[in-house]
Amino acid sequence: MKLIVAIVRSEKLNEVLEALFKAEVRGLSISRVQGHGGETERVETYRGITVKMELSEKVRLEIGVSDHFVEPTVRAILASARTGEVGDGKIFVMPVEKVYRIRTGEEDTAAVTPVS
Repeated sequence: MKLIVAIVRSEKLNEVLEALFKAEVRGLSISRVQGHGGETERVETYRGITVKMELSEKVRLEIGVSDHFVEPTVRAILASARTGEVGDGKIFVMPVEKVYRIRTGEEDTAAVTPVS
């Protein structure tokens, strides 16, 4: 089992969600985050004051998957989140030691398998 954490542009979220749905990946968490990567700093004027914007608004997706869903999940995110510009984001794939479904007590693969 793996935990896939993807940081993507906010404006690409709908495309990413659609691609994950088509790849039959279900069950995820989404958070609005701010971060800084390789993007150049932006300068904006707010109420007549010039402000250097160092953090970018992004979306963080967390998806717990069985091992055989790792590649389809990563491919779906890569294809749908890419603009080709700096700041498209990152995907992290991390091992998961144990998973429990609270409602039923199911463990591991059974706990990350979508409920019919």
